Amino acid sequence: MQLSLRPLALGELAALAASRVPAGMEGRAQQGALPPAFVAQRALDRIAHGGPEIWCATFLILRGDGEILGGCGFKGEPSDGRVEIAYGVAPAHRRQGVAFFAVQAMLELAFSSGVREVIAEILPENHASIAVVRKLDFRFIGSRVDGDGEVVGVWVAGS
Repeated sequence: MQLSLRPLALGELAALAASRVPAGMEGRAQQGALPPAFVAQRALDRIAHGGPEIWCATFLILRGDGEILGGCGFKGEPSDGRVEIAYGVAPAHRRQGVAFFAVQAMLELAFSSGVREVIAEILPENHASIAVVRKLDFRFIGSRVDGDGEVVGVWVAGS
């Protein structure tokens, strides 16, 4: 399966932030493929405050025919050589290598931009996502309570 990442344009982010499907994406994304409104709003806020494009962008995960399979991105700028990633794949496209492709692409982007470590925080019951990061040589370094009050496992790739 031919896959690629494409950053969302400002207008597309604004539509998603308003819980609308951006123009031209109707019928190209199944339920759960597009990033949620809060992710788009976070990207817009970071861009508005002058954040570097690479760390602010929200990416679509696209199949060769243009179908939108999911989204991914960095949750902020690197700090002390570390950056956190987030990704999601529409339920209809899970277990097909889509998340593996997206995480691998974000690792390459981060490491080629000088980041030493990439972090992924994953709910313990999300066995599929844990399998993805394990395949990509992330190591488990512990658990923490995230901003939503949920216990997540912290996985790190790199140094």
